[in-house]
Amino acid sequence: MFRLWVKLIADNHLLRDMVVEDDGPENRTKKIKNAIDRACTGFDLPRPIWLASTVEEFRMHDKCRFTRDAFIESVPFDYMEIQVLES
Repeated sequence: MFRLWVKLIADNHLLRDMVVEDDGPENRTKKIKNAIDRACTGFDLPRPIWLASTVEEFRMHDKCRFTRDAFIESVPFDYMEIQVLES
């Protein structure tokens, strides 16, 4: 089962978090996109933009941060962090 942990952080404090699970037949990339979409819908947030540095960080560590620069609209936190818990 694929699980993605999504956290919203402001001033080094956890504001909200959510674990999104997916055991569907899609490939890993599709599961990551779907999990981020579900978390953003649950948090009522716009979808972040994958910057080159974010993609590289995620490839290396299965974890990355989307800073405010990755969102088109204003967001009430410093960054959104995603981390793969299981694949």
